[in-house]
Amino acid sequence: MNLTKAKETKTRVCCLYRVSTKGQVDKTENDIPMQKKACHEFAESKGWTIIKEHAELGVSGFKVAAADRDELQEIKREAEKQEFDILLVFMFDRLGRKDNETPFVLKWFVEQGISVWSTVEGEQRFDSNVDDLLNYIRFWQASSESQKTSVRIKTRMKQIVEDGHYMGGTVPFGYRAVYKGRTNKKGRPVKDLEIDPREGEIVREIFFKVAREGYSAHGIARMLNERNIVTHGGARFQTNHVLRMLRHRGYTGYMIAKENTSGFIPELQIVEESIYEDAMAIVEQRKKENEQRRSVAQSSYNKTLLAGNLYCAHCGTRLSGFWHKDRYRLADGTVKEVMAPKYNCYAKGLKVRPCDGQQLYKAEIVDEI
Repeated sequence: MNLTKAKETKTRVCCLYRVSTKGQVDKTENDIPMQKKACHEFAESKGWTIIKEHAELGVSGFKVAAADRDELQEIKREAEKQEFDILLVFMFDRLGRKDNETPFVLKWFVEQGISVWSTVEGEQRFDSNVDDLLNYIRFWQASSESQKTSVRIKTRMKQIVEDGHYMGGTVPFGYRAVYKGRTNKKGRPVKDLEIDPREGEIVREIFFKVAREGYSAHGIARMLNERNIVTHGGARFQTNHVLRMLRHRGYTGYMIAKENTSGFIPELQIVEESIYEDAMAIVEQRKKENEQRRSVAQSSYNKTLLAGNLYCAHCGTRLSGFWHKDRYRLADGTVKEVMAPKYNCYAKGLKVRPCDGQQLYKAEIVDEI
């Protein structure tokens, strides 16, 4: 942005400020206000006039390529038009931390006739091969520091997750984040997860209907929307929301963050391991690439006549129809499996409300009544 019109006798300066995370904007020693103050004081001491300022908030100089940084590209366009004389940063690593790229970005500005200065390290000149070498070594060190920082963060994340602690971020449906007295290394209270009683029952029902009744993710989403149940973001459920839930092994009692998994945590278990595995098997069988091999019937194609129109006489729950696999052990010891349509009282199976009736009813018997 333009701050003031520079007189022709004044050296025109463009400043670039950058922080890697949004949390650094005003909370750390390398935040934007600190960088801005240092650059203004430095320019004033040199008699320079700052006419442009660019800030990158939450942009990693190690992970994000220069070509993908909008502010840096805008500065390059301004440099090509000779709109300023000096590019000023707090430290040169604000330009980036990629050893295979940033040294050449800095040198590009110098080749355009732009002097590049740091309030800490001074001016980067290219009068000899030694200058090129020092320029490269500087960003090689910055890249190495970023890699070490990344390792430290990943190691700490792994330790936190393996200890069964919540890392922050989006809370999975079925849980809630609450303060339980745990603090971080700075002594600040941090939240942990616990099962939300209402949402936990909904999660159990979802897995049961998929694993035992053959429901599709689309059917589950429609069911939830008909009940006006929304995601933690306040949105209606979509098929992809349900699929993410079905694939989240954390519901079986584990804290999971990326490739890190904790040990079993009983108080976080919503779904039995066997139910989760059965649901996952059905999800995998229904993938598009397995369409020809699919062997699981969708609930909408079950052969029950009264699915959705029958209610359990014991607890009042609507009975759903699905294909059930019965196993019989024959006299010779072999096991015979038979798929048969049945009606199911999910309230009995999930224990969501008292029911002294049976859970499964043979469709051939009920439909004849």
